Amino acid sequence: MVCIYCGNATQVVNSRLQRRTNSVWRRRACTACSQVFTSIEQADMLTSILLDRNGSLEGFDRDILLLSIYDTLKHRETALKDAQGLTRTITASALKTATDSVIARETLIKEALQVLERFDTTAATMYRAYHKI
Repeated sequence: MVCIYCGNATQVVNSRLQRRTNSVWRRRACTACSQVFTSIEQADMLTSILLDRNGSLEGFDRDILLLSIYDTLKHRETALKDAQGLTRTITASALKTATDSVIARETLIKEALQVLERFDTTAATMYRAYHKI
């Protein structure tokens, strides 16, 4: 990465995994001007592609997954907060199985079902009713 102040090369001084947001926090120091700054790196889901059952490809949209999870959790008081956390968990585990940034729709549904079954069996049942594998 280049320095945001002078454009020269930087060196990583400190690095930590941020499990909650599935990102990496890095402290960087410029080799030329010695300025220090922080960067946060995380996967760009917009470049991921969803592979449909019939072989067609479409861009991955995290918001569609979020709304789908939220719909299954409406019976809970903390539905939105829970849906946001579960969506982060599902996308992180789905990315691990992706090859060349392509995620199969069935894999995404299976990951969502596994996470929902551990979290709320009622939500998992509702999700299963609307998402066939």
